[in-house]
Amino acid sequence: MNWLRHLFSTEYMVEKKWIKGDLVPSGEAYRASLAIALPAIAEMVSISVIGMADTAMVGRLGTYAIAAVGLTGQPRLIFLSFFMALNVGVTVIVSRRRGEGDPAAANLCLRQSLMIGLALGAIVSVLAVVLAEPVLLLAGAQDDTIGAAVAYFQVIGAGLIFQILSMIICAAQRGVGNTKITMYVNIAANIVNVIFNYFLIGGHWGFPRLEVRGAAIATVMGGAVGFGLAAASLFNGKGYLRVSRNDSWRLDLPVLKILGRLGGGSMIEQLAARFGFFIFVLVVARLGTDAFAAHQIASQLMNLSFTFADGIGVATTSLVGLNLGKKRPDLSVMYGQIGQRIALLAALFLAALSFAGRNWFPWLFTEDPRIVALSGSLIIILAVIQPVQTSQIVMAGSLRGAGDTRFVAVTMLLTVTVIRPVTSFLLIYVVGLGAPGAWLAILFDQIVRLALVYHRFLSGKWMRIKI
Repeated sequence: MNWLRHLFSTEYMVEKKWIKGDLVPSGEAYRASLAIALPAIAEMVSISVIGMADTAMVGRLGTYAIAAVGLTGQPRLIFLSFFMALNVGVTVIVSRRRGEGDPAAANLCLRQSLMIGLALGAIVSVLAVVLAEPVLLLAGAQDDTIGAAVAYFQVIGAGLIFQILSMIICAAQRGVGNTKITMYVNIAANIVNVIFNYFLIGGHWGFPRLEVRGAAIATVMGGAVGFGLAAASLFNGKGYLRVSRNDSWRLDLPVLKILGRLGGGSMIEQLAARFGFFIFVLVVARLGTDAFAAHQIASQLMNLSFTFADGIGVATTSLVGLNLGKKRPDLSVMYGQIGQRIALLAALFLAALSFAGRNWFPWLFTEDPRIVALSGSLIIILAVIQPVQTSQIVMAGSLRGAGDTRFVAVTMLLTVTVIRPVTSFLLIYVVGLGAPGAWLAILFDQIVRLALVYHRFLSGKWMRIKI
């Protein structure tokens, strides 16, 4: 069992040339990682599970409804891409300033980000409503899905401002390792979402039957509740992060420059990811409504595995930034390696569950045996993808925590924007594999991405980045 010790013990995770002092004992280091990761995982999993429930409830309206809601996913993320990039910068700066022992600078970063989010978020919400139909037609909506997709997207778009501001606050809280607050915020929002899904989709307890539009209204209501709770966490006067009317709310150019530098790399990453995923979804959507519905069902399970990795990635991002702020890059390496080990174990467990449940899971969304069978074949491929996916997500999170956002952006540009769409097109339409070809393309994309980010992490070049 000596190999297990070499794999999981902290004393073997850092090269001797990087060690600056005593390493944290294994038990203490894993507990520190899990203390941040577990609330983040609970938060992310709740979001994913509620997303599944949302799709399952909508799916009872028919296959068209699953496809219609699924088509809105990538366009919505495109509208949010700027703010997702901003949030990476917020988390990195706040975690680094916390490590440096400078709460005033951390709170200044938060206030600057909130001002940006409020101003630009209002504009994005308006654009999402106005441009809903042309964007969804471009996304591949067919005659049987465009009406429902537009109805859903316009309501979601109107409520994006709540999601944007809540995302910024939660990104800052993750930077200080306070994932319990973000967990409470998102679980509460999702509970509200699923309750009003029940009321508004089917018209229960005296509420009107609004079908797909009702699901969108429920999502916006949940987002508004989440924003209220997130904002309240800043006004209690007890947390590391806090705001008040007496604070300075003027624009601060030095902070904005740092946010721009970090967010610029993340913006490239987000645009590359959104464009690549958009093209990928467009390629799959051309297979027809039934194939796309099966793709969406398997994607629900993939999103669940992503949430586990993303939750662990939050912990590594925070701990890497914190220890770089303390001038202990060796501990940053150690926590990055610990996150990867935890993610791999979680992924192997999820892969086993996915494979075991491949024949019954699709029945939660549809009763069409053809779609169930196709979904099951995609889930088999997903079980192979999951260990690779989780490892690369955590390694990329470690690089982001160090501020190495440009390398992650270039990696995403290569793999998601080029490799995945091109490979999926070749496997689907040239080789003739259909929907399974798309998922084999995802596997190839994830393998290349893991190789690139892990090599970068082991190189140690990210340790020298100044923020």
